Parts: sequence; structure tokens; C-alpha cells
Amino acid sequence: MSTTQQKNNNFPKLHNAMWPGLVGKGSPGAEPCIDLDTMLDLTAKAEVNGVKFDGVDLFLFDPHVSIDIKESDLKKLASKIKKKGFSVGSLVAPVWPPTGGGSAMGSQEDRANFVTQVKKACRIASKLRELGVRPHGVVRIDSAASVTDWEKDPRGNTKKIAQTFKEAAKVAKDHGEQLAAEGEICWGGMHSWKNMLNLLEEVGQPKVVGFQADMAHTLLYLLGYNEPKHRIVPANFKWEPEAFHTAMKKMTAALRPWTLDFHVAQNDGSVFGSGSHDKTGRHCQVTDPNGKLNVARDSGYWLRNDAGKVTKKVKHICWDGCMFPNDVMMKQETWNNILASMIQVRDNHGWRE
Repeated sequence: MSTTQQKNNNFPKLHNAMWPGLVGKGSPGAEPCIDLDTMLDLTAKAEVNGVKFDGVDLFLFDPHVSIDIKESDLKKLASKIKKKGFSVGSLVAPVWPPTGGGSAMGSQEDRANFVTQVKKACRIASKLRELGVRPHGVVRIDSAASVTDWEKDPRGNTKKIAQTFKEAAKVAKDHGEQLAAEGEICWGGMHSWKNMLNLLEEVGQPKVVGFQADMAHTLLYLLGYNEPKHRIVPANFKWEPEAFHTAMKKMTAALRPWTLDFHVAQNDGSVFGSGSHDKTGRHCQVTDPNGKLNVARDSGYWLRNDAGKVTKKVKHICWDGCMFPNDVMMKQETWNNILASMIQVRDNHGWRE
């Protein structure tokens, strides 16, 4: 493909996540939340050589978007987003106990609460489709359980999580939605690439329940954080290119067939937590000199198949900068740099429709 053809790619669409304004913020000792209007404005102002973001992905959580939002307010939200020139993509369902959800491997009540939150999220997702503002995207979930709790009965707990996900899948099907479980090292049963694969296979519904790959989080899968026996790179790994690429190929060959949603991100190979959020793969600025990923190149492991062909499976990609400091997030330069990187990803691994 020529350079000119690459630059004419209009898929996948380029989205920015709104939840970095909330995740790891707002709790005692943490930075304050950044409101949705500010996040939308920062995203709308980003521009690189005439190219802008196409849309946003949303967190269904106050003070951004209530999981119990009224239909009239949802219409207002859709109108506001449209006026910014955006569409909506994927939505994060608040499935955790403090938000009204419950552990996917917990008590009957916990698991029922989990499914209820997914049902509420799917209602919003399908309504946004009806309103013409959401052409593609998934509902994002996780196990809402800690690694230490999961380790008390790995096999039994994985079966419980899978059963909860199956119940959630029935709800998603009824709403014409898909669920994507985000692989993070802080979620029990999902904290290594092999555990994640085992869980997805136990659910066994790849068209309804799949994987959300985040480049910052999956990088930690290579290193075996929280599950050393599933480490893919050598014990004395010093980020040698050959070992890195071998490990990436192995991991993505296993998880890519399940991948329904994709987050572009950078990571320096370390973990980080903020506020009430447990430590997980650190999201770095895309220009961070300590970043271990070549974002434009390494996104191809997820967006191309083993033969190197673009899969066209993911219709939009989303930048995730969870737990960025507020002073970084309030700089317009941050979002211009991110957008530039996203454009490179699309130039390298996109297509035209």
C-alpha cells in the first residue's frame, strides 16, 4: 500500500476515552475528577494536520453518565456529543461492588447485581444506537474480583465468573450488544494471558463475550505480573527486541481471535495505582521516553492476523490514558500528541470504506 493510500484510511475510527477523568480520581487523597464537558472539549480541540478525533468512549458512572440515566437526559447527552462532531463507541459498565455491582465470583446476590449493572449498561448502549450516535462498540466488563480472592479456588472461581458472564451474555444478546472483558492484572481470573484465555473458553461465546485488549495492560501479561508461571519472556528479560516480538506473537495469537475492542496506550513496563484503583499496567504519555512500546508498530499485533493481514474486526480504536495526572490531562499538547499517534496506527493498520 502506498503512503497516499495509507493516509486515506478512514477506519478504524479514532476515539478518546472519557474515563481518565474519573478512574483513580475523586476518592480521599486522590486528585479531583475532571467533568465530562471538559473531557469532551479537550478531545474536540485536538487536531493534527486537519484530522480530528471521530468519537468518544464513555464510562457509565457519576459524575459523567449515571448508570440510571433517564431517557430524556440520555437524548440530551447524545445531542451534546453529536454537536461536538463525535459518535459514541464502547461503554464501561460499572460492575464493581462500590458502584452497585458485585463480584462475578461472589454470592448469588453479588452475581445478580453484576448482571443487573450489565443490563442497565446494555439499555443505554442500545438506546444510543437508536438515537443514531453509536454505530459500533461494545460494553466493557471485568470480573470485579481481586486476584487474592480468586487464588483461593482458581478453578472453581473461574467457573463462577464464566457462569456470571454467560448470564450477562443473555442480557447482551437481548439488546443486540457484545461484552468485552478487559485484561488487567488486577482482576481475578483475568490477570494473565492464559487465565484470560481459559475464562473466555469457559464462557465459550466468542461472538458475544470477547476480549478488550489494552496495549498498556497486555504488556504486563508478557512479564507475568501476579501470575509468574504464565510469564512469556525470559526471566532475565531486558527488553531485547527478539524476545519481545516472540512473546507478543505468542500472546496475540492466543487472544486476538477473541478481541472485540482495542485500546491504544503506552507503558513503561511498570505498574501503577491511584486513589481506589489497584495497581495495574501503567498508562504513560505516548511520547514518554521510557515507554516500552512502539505504538504505531505494536498495535499491528492486535489489528493484523498471523499472516499480517488487517482483520477489519475492530471498527474503532480508543486511546486510554487512565490515571494520568490532571495537569497532564489539561494540556492540549497531550491530546494532540495522542491524536498524532492514533493517526499513525490507522495509517499503518487501517483501511478505507
